[in-house]
Amino acid sequence: MKSFSLDKVTKELPNENFLSLLSAPARRALENNGITTLEQLSKYSKKEVLKFHGMGKSSIPKLEKLLAEEKMAFHLSS
Repeated sequence: MKSFSLDKVTKELPNENFLSLLSAPARRALENNGITTLEQLSKYSKKEVLKFHGMGKSSIPKLEKLLAEEKMAFHLSS
């Protein structure tokens, strides 16, 4: 069986498949709010995303890394 590192998998997946790298509750939280791409995610602030039912603080660093790899970031709160 061939093994893969998370870094390699992250780089090979298109940004639409980033949800598969998240825990089930975090994935559902984004999907239930209509977020299925990193571009859509980048329109929200961290504070807004943390308010989604099922989204935990531990998912934010992973989401930040995924956004940064695509030269994106969370929207800045006003």
